[in-house]
Amino acid sequence: MNWREFEDELARRRKAGRPAQFWWRDDDAAAVSPSLKKVVELSKTSGVALALAVVPQAAEPALFTLLHERVTVLQHGTDHRNRAAPGEKKTEYPAREPLEAALARISDGFGRLRTLAGRRFLPVLAPPWNRVRKDLLKKLPAIGIRGLSAYGARASAEPAPGLRQVNTHVDIVAWRQGRGFIGEADALSRAIEYLKGEEPVGWLTHHAVHDAAAWNFLERLFALTQIRWLSAPEAFSYTAPAHG
Repeated sequence: MNWREFEDELARRRKAGRPAQFWWRDDDAAAVSPSLKKVVELSKTSGVALALAVVPQAAEPALFTLLHERVTVLQHGTDHRNRAAPGEKKTEYPAREPLEAALARISDGFGRLRTLAGRRFLPVLAPPWNRVRKDLLKKLPAIGIRGLSAYGARASAEPAPGLRQVNTHVDIVAWRQGRGFIGEADALSRAIEYLKGEEPVGWLTHHAVHDAAAWNFLERLFALTQIRWLSAPEAFSYTAPAHG
């Protein structure tokens, strides 16, 4: 798929009263860096809301002074440490770890990030490597987590009582092919495919590894006018409690 075909499809959807709804999540935020500054500035200049998934334990307080009103902070695990057993896919939450230990770590990260991010914090867990044990899900609301964001088509909008899931679907980084940009055709085709689903299409980026092609693609994507870009609170239909 090329840009012309992509824009034609977006225009058809808009004319039919079904405009494309996208949202944007960027992972692995922790330290202030040129690439972090660039992703925040891109959100500001484009007007596209950014859901910044921050690693609580590694987060520098200075990071939060860079954020503008269109940036929402999500919880990206706690320490982003791979605890997978041999043969298990990368995860911060391995099957062999006691459930209470995983919950305590998430709770610690939740508290630190809520303190650092303040009103910008949305109580959504975006687990590292987009993997989390299913037996953790029903426990998350009790520690304050109200949302879950992973990758790919979700199995349910509410995987556990009190927990809403809104995923990302188009990761623009080719992790197994040198970590470069996946290419326009691949990215645009994936987005159109996921528009057939019921949830907003989530674009997943990783500012720290973007090459020039990835940045250029995002600038062009954000310049399109046929798209409704949702903020993370809109995507999760979340309203903060009156007490803050």
